[in-house]
Amino acid sequence: MNRKTWCRAFLLSSLSFTSLGVVGPDAFAQESSSVAAVSNKVVVSNEPDQPRATPVTRDSMKQYLEDLKFRTPRIPLPELTPEEKKLATEDPRTYGYEARLRKLHLNETSVSNYLPFGGVSKTASTQTPSRSGPVDPKMTLDYAFKVRLFWIAARGNNCQYCLGHQESKLLAAGMTEDQIAALDSDWELFPENERVAFALAKKLTLQPQLISDGDIEACRKHYSGEQLIEMIGSIAGNNAINRWKEGAGIPQSSNGGNFGGQSPTESHSYLTATSDKYAKRPSKVAAILEEDAGNVSLVQSSPTQFQRPPLETGAELSKRLESVKQRHARLPIVDEQTAREVMGELVEGKPVYQWHRLLANFPIAGKRLAMGITTAKESDALSERLKLKMDWVIARQDRAWYAAALALEQMRAAGIPQDQIDLLDREIKTADLSTSDPKPEDQERAILLIARNLAASPIVLTDRQVELAVKLVGPRAVTQAINYTAYRAAFDRITEAAGLGL
Repeated sequence: MNRKTWCRAFLLSSLSFTSLGVVGPDAFAQESSSVAAVSNKVVVSNEPDQPRATPVTRDSMKQYLEDLKFRTPRIPLPELTPEEKKLATEDPRTYGYEARLRKLHLNETSVSNYLPFGGVSKTASTQTPSRSGPVDPKMTLDYAFKVRLFWIAARGNNCQYCLGHQESKLLAAGMTEDQIAALDSDWELFPENERVAFALAKKLTLQPQLISDGDIEACRKHYSGEQLIEMIGSIAGNNAINRWKEGAGIPQSSNGGNFGGQSPTESHSYLTATSDKYAKRPSKVAAILEEDAGNVSLVQSSPTQFQRPPLETGAELSKRLESVKQRHARLPIVDEQTAREVMGELVEGKPVYQWHRLLANFPIAGKRLAMGITTAKESDALSERLKLKMDWVIARQDRAWYAAALALEQMRAAGIPQDQIDLLDREIKTADLSTSDPKPEDQERAILLIARNLAASPIVLTDRQVELAVKLVGPRAVTQAINYTAYRAAFDRITEAAGLGL
């Protein structure tokens, strides 16, 4: 049975799941607490080793956003004490599941280093408070515009957690319901400079291997080189946080992310009315099957798709890797001395690569993203050799040739033999993993399976795959693997969009 046939069979066997999208007017009128109660009754989980389906229309998308509030997190944590439960209710951003997970296994609570290029108004100063951390004075793109790019990345990745937050942020920024709906299916309502950026965000999210000189040149008509770096850095960070939220299975915020000024304990519902103009339009951003897009009266959900072709092998692979040596950056990079001054301790006594020189255009945001990438490299539960193998596996999924060439160079320097490198391109299945009598190779394969699937798409990684990995290597290693893959996904997109060379 091929993948499309399998997905269709799965979807037809889960009719109660695919029917979630049609929400009647009575549901819209209910109080948030009542909506939550009704929503909970109709939530039907996907099978543990199957990806969650993709909502086709805006109505079905909203139901998915609401239902995700009842998601069971993937990585177990110690039981909360009564005092911790009280703090988690009062301040979920600091004491909730996600913050506890990061503090316990990553020694931090903030996800802000994924997003140093996002969420900042063009009028902001270095003193302006920002959830994304200190503001880089060199950033000039508008806050709401970058949130629209984030919305497109999250919709493309089927990351309903992040999509819900961007809905709340765009409403708080003054966009109407119909204007937000137009992001999914009616880009003609937006000016040309935004449309070309939306196209870049979609392609960089779903098919980073297809980014070309033409895509960058289309944007260069409207944006400077530094603005393009800011835009790509923002989109890359969006893709990173999509993978963190989905990989760890973070439940949707019950308060809409506390955007727009509501209190942390205030309830919130995504089940708002959609105008007739947009209620049943199929998405032009999400990856959905063509037959589903043309038959929305019957189909509200579409099987999640892989959008990557088979991996290159042999002479074709060698040619692609060799071509990196001939590439010249499409976007501005600073000189090595400037990069050393900006990156400081991150490159002290170490080589300065082109990716450092690219990010060093932004002394605050660029360094913070470089710091996140570098800190992830220091994950104590993952061996150095395993992280190098993950670099290769993730870069191969993204066709990020600069990242793949670096990974190959570093694996060879670390003494990893070529036959082991060749094995990294083989598909890994859960049936290949033994939990009854696990061996070191089972543990390594479990982590590489996370890296491979999470790189391909945030939603492709399944509950069962994470569950097996936790059994084989423990929650700390799994949490660090998800975080590491998130940063590498950002690294791949930045370096490939910029066309960096060795």
